[in-house]
Amino acid sequence: MIETYRGVVYPHQLDHMAHMNVQWYTSKFDEATWHLFSILGITSSYIRDNNRGMAALEQTTHYKAEVHAGNLLVVKSKVLEVKEKTIRFFHLMQNAETDGEVATTELVAVHLDREKRRGCQIPQDIRGKCLTLID
Repeated sequence: MIETYRGVVYPHQLDHMAHMNVQWYTSKFDEATWHLFSILGITSSYIRDNNRGMAALEQTTHYKAEVHAGNLLVVKSKVLEVKEKTIRFFHLMQNAETDGEVATTELVAVHLDREKRRGCQIPQDIRGKCLTLID
């Protein structure tokens, strides 16, 4: 797995029970996703220059432990599968101080033609990079 996010839990990210609200888990996983995509070649310039994008089709998240203000978090990621138009990948969020598992999420995203607003074939070079990250 490769590191795709590192950050801190801020007080404004807590809910009324004094732990990080689920929306922030999703936000941190989303930031990790864009780092993973960039490693695969789906960078901001690729998206802009080719009028392409990525869209989530499915996401399953499991919450394993509460985190609180001041906790340091790290997300590690891996590609699970690449198909003609989709990538299935996994993120593991850990407490950076204890290495304890905080949450996991598995996503399926489609490579998107932004003009037609439809899924389209993933370029071979990106598929190749995906394959190198599958264990």
